[in-house]
Amino acid sequence: MTDLLDIFRALADPTRLRIVALLREMELAIGELAAVLAQSQPRVSRHVRILVEAGLVERRREGSWVFLRIVESGPIGEAIAQAGSWPHSQREALVIAYDARRLAAVRAERAAAAERYFADHAAEWDAIRSRHVAESEVEAAMLAMVAGRRLGHLLDIGTGTGRMAEIFAPCARRVTALDRSPEMLRLARAKLAEQDVPVDLVQGDFLNLPMDDASIDSIIIHQALHFAHEPDRVIAEAGRVLRGGGHLLIVDFAPHEQEDLRTLAAHARLGFSDAQIRGWFASAGLLLETTQTLEGGPLAVKLWLGRRRSDEDQSPVPEGAQSKRLAA
Repeated sequence: MTDLLDIFRALADPTRLRIVALLREMELAIGELAAVLAQSQPRVSRHVRILVEAGLVERRREGSWVFLRIVESGPIGEAIAQAGSWPHSQREALVIAYDARRLAAVRAERAAAAERYFADHAAEWDAIRSRHVAESEVEAAMLAMVAGRRLGHLLDIGTGTGRMAEIFAPCARRVTALDRSPEMLRLARAKLAEQDVPVDLVQGDFLNLPMDDASIDSIIIHQALHFAHEPDRVIAEAGRVLRGGGHLLIVDFAPHEQEDLRTLAAHARLGFSDAQIRGWFASAGLLLETTQTLEGGPLAVKLWLGRRRSDEDQSPVPEGAQSKRLAA
């Protein structure tokens, strides 16, 4: 009963209710919450602390940043999931609409910051990976991981200069290369002009893929997930467009503390753990089949291969899915 009273006390404040509503939409840092709420960071921090102590919100530290998110498991998660159906007065509805506009501004600024980086560094994109194992080894490992699989219609999310689309095109029936940056797509268009399979270059957002449900046979997300402030949503969107039995291959970094990559290379996330990817895959209806680690330099490169559940899947793949660790 004490825990239940703590929950109700934590929610019995207009600002904390607004925080819960905002975090239901996306993970946010304290500074971003303060900007949306138009309140000081110390004041917002006090409200967040109460929500954390009541078990409604959890913190997740990445370097010097702390991201906040709603607790999704257990009875609390189930109750908060119903928040969208809670009744609101006219005044509360106005506040919610105001917060939604401010939250849209946060999303827009995040996107603008990434796009400014892409525009400034488009021509250098293939040359900024100097802190990890040679890219040739990464590409060889990726090709080996999907060897013998039918890629069919391949979607390359965050294609950049088109390198992944280029090396996987011979294994595919058709390639769609997607990127937010027109500068990147111009570079990719030049690189992919001579491919033997049809290649479509599409400007789009990995949070809102311009494809129908279950319309893609295979997806690659190579060194793009760390730009996402909501990587779980990126994976969920990839799962949406994958056909049953289709594969998703993600290549990115293991968790690290190279904090300068946030400003130097616009990285929103400092790597991902196997547990994070496995959980996000499961939520998106994907089975994590294979993992691989490529050591070399201060950053370890991870490969995660997942498969979209199909009607034939009767039970999940055991957590001890095939795993290899290679020393560069």
